[in-house]
Amino acid sequence: MLTRSPRPADPGRPGRQVGWDGANPGSWAAELAGAAVVNLAGELVDRRPTPANIELLTRSRVQPTRALAEAASRLDEPPIAWVQMSTLAIYGDGGEEMITEDHPPADEPPQMVGVARDWEAAAADAAADRQVILRTAVVFDRDTPALDRRTGLVRWGLGGRIASGRQWISWLHITDLLAIVRRCLDDPSMTGVVHATSPHPVRNHELMATLRLLQHRPPAPPTPTPLLRLGALVLRTDPALALLGRRCVPARLSGAGFTFAFPELRPALADLL
Repeated sequence: MLTRSPRPADPGRPGRQVGWDGANPGSWAAELAGAAVVNLAGELVDRRPTPANIELLTRSRVQPTRALAEAASRLDEPPIAWVQMSTLAIYGDGGEEMITEDHPPADEPPQMVGVARDWEAAAADAAADRQVILRTAVVFDRDTPALDRRTGLVRWGLGGRIASGRQWISWLHITDLLAIVRRCLDDPSMTGVVHATSPHPVRNHELMATLRLLQHRPPAPPTPTPLLRLGALVLRTDPALALLGRRCVPARLSGAGFTFAFPELRPALADLL
């Protein structure tokens, strides 16, 4: 693993760590020869959509990706596979349309679409025998902002629908994300854009109702858009993360016969909660 902060060897944490600065090719480049690269670098998106934050989100993704691509280009033996993380937010607000991998990216908003476009473009010319662009849904896992922020709202009695509640949520259990990455590394037929998302997206009102059910909370009043925008200021987050939605499906994975461990929302959240 390439990391800016190598830790002492730990038997409970398998794998070898190699230091890098995330910006420039260095002695670590030899690690890429004949390797399988999984590029996850990037700051968390859960922040206000200010110009400074958009620049931070873009730089934290583009700079390491360009460093990896430049390092790989100098090798006699390129990486055998390159899984480039991206996001379904590249489609902006998808409305009611069912979105597969053939759908073109949107033009805005910049914190979602602009960052994602630049992120993918930085990896476009990377030297590798095969590359997968993994456009990923909201991944639910324990002790992560994506799940903790929503469960917290439910505990505080604010677990009603957000705005109209009809916006689509493309989501994924962490177990399935790991299995999808493994499939993309191992399956030579996987190239180009692949959606890492459950085959059953849900609307916001269904997500919130399921969280209330699993946390044994009563129905809650909806959160109107003005109140959400005010709350986003207090929490220093982007209201578009809750107000915009995408009805994305994993057409490539489904066509390849991939089996999801958690295709349905309720069992997935029950497992994590």
